[in-house]
Amino acid sequence: MPKVLGLDDIKLDGLKILYRADLNLPVHPSTKEFLDDTRIRAIVPTLQKLESSSVTILAHQSRPGRFDFTNLQRHANRLSQLLGRPVDFVSDVCGPSAKAAIDSMQSGDILMLDNVRLHPDENLLKGEIEEQETSDIIRNLESHFDIFVNDAFGAAHRSSPSLTGFTRKLPSVAGELMKREIDALSIAVENPPRPYVALLGGAKADDSLRVAINLFERNIVDTVAFLGVVGNFMLMADGLDIGKSNADFARSQVEPFVDETSKMAKHILSNYREKVILPEDLAIELNGSREPLSIQQLPTPHPIYDVGLSTLMGLRPVVMGASCVLWNGPASYFEKQNFAFGTVEVLNMCIETDAITIIGGGHTSALVEARGASSRVTHNSSGGGATLTMLSGGRMPVIEALERSFEASESILGERGLLV
Repeated sequence: MPKVLGLDDIKLDGLKILYRADLNLPVHPSTKEFLDDTRIRAIVPTLQKLESSSVTILAHQSRPGRFDFTNLQRHANRLSQLLGRPVDFVSDVCGPSAKAAIDSMQSGDILMLDNVRLHPDENLLKGEIEEQETSDIIRNLESHFDIFVNDAFGAAHRSSPSLTGFTRKLPSVAGELMKREIDALSIAVENPPRPYVALLGGAKADDSLRVAINLFERNIVDTVAFLGVVGNFMLMADGLDIGKSNADFARSQVEPFVDETSKMAKHILSNYREKVILPEDLAIELNGSREPLSIQQLPTPHPIYDVGLSTLMGLRPVVMGASCVLWNGPASYFEKQNFAFGTVEVLNMCIETDAITIIGGGHTSALVEARGASSRVTHNSSGGGATLTMLSGGRMPVIEALERSFEASESILGERGLLV
């Protein structure tokens, strides 16, 4: 498990804190209203823990050139509503207005700087940390703070000045959200209690197959069930004709990496078949209705939108008998009412099992949140691409930077008498 400092390790009273969060919210293309404020609500526990410090928030919303690239005034307003206390906003990232506002802060104050991606350095300096340290963002802000707290797990697979560039300049600590994500996902990829079952679905087979291969190669997973479009892709790799329209759709989700994804699928079936569960029946849409279909009845010209009842019945005892369950990706086209069944049943299994349950971010986490089930699973990840990158064994520059800064940060904070 990565060794990083957390807020419980620090005496926080009276500190001036630079706090990096990921507040990148989905926005309605016409009204520009927030469609979901989960990422703002997710940082509330950290800010409550920092209430005796002054906190300056660095965050981003989208990227330059996109319709949802906006300033953070409304983010500050929403955060203020959730906290029940003022959150000031300054339309500056690291210039004179930002520095003046920071210097005027008292303990308990919260200030949100503007969208950090408004500054060109954030978008251009994504290489080595030495290069990032030349950024105006780092040079103008570092001297105004005692510590740097990073809670931007949703961007932890990225590297930029505001994400990784402060970790050699300021003692650096993981926020509550970041620490929770690191601890839970480390269980999923390092030392899960056994039996360990992974339920991998959704539309993008390449992401799910990278996760599966990482778990197989680490020899830590006992069973992997492939569901949704990923399950359809695996049936294709196993030599089944699922029908041209279904095959075309499955391939379209992994373009331009169709050949690479097919090789991964065949590698899994060749080397780990005894640990794999594939759909044994499906549900198609026929004349607007849900119709069952066994895999022996393939191919079909009709769209496959769900796994079937037999598949779910076979999966239930596996999940109920597990000690740890990872679920990422819907089992069905759950937005269509007639085809939500498979995904809802998988969610029910995750709720009902006594196992540690880790929900792997993205659409799956949003579904769990929308169903009011977050408190009934062990961990509901806030990350999308970051979660998948960590589960698949990819690089996590933000976590790596926090790890590298651990000893120096601990030493500096110890000298200042700030360690608990």
